Amino acid sequence: MHSTQEPKLPAGTGATSFGAHNWTYVLDDSSLLEGRMAPGYPLGVNVLLARVGGTVYAVSGKCVHMACPLFMGRLEGHTIVCPCHDWRFDIRTGRFLNAPELGLTVYPTKLESGKLFVNLG
Repeated sequence: MHSTQEPKLPAGTGATSFGAHNWTYVLDDSSLLEGRMAPGYPLGVNVLLARVGGTVYAVSGKCVHMACPLFMGRLEGHTIVCPCHDWRFDIRTGRFLNAPELGLTVYPTKLESGKLFVNLG
């Protein structure tokens, strides 16, 4: 029997409730240290993961300006700084700080059995 109820996800993981079938493994939780970023390519999608304040966030891995790889940039608190032209994005919302109408795609995350998953929706 198939349930239509959405799964409840762990608090503090940056996760929201989405269809269970859309979760894709990205990397082991232990490989993403606090205050660090890591690239991932679930199903071939370029995703940047970052852990800030114990919460894991995931956004598209390319800058919206010139597609520079964001994992080569810097993480300053909740701000990702692009390595090419210093564009700054909020990791929580994906928004470009100088023009909020621009931004990165944000992906929900969840932690399960020591593994990090993203929902590509």
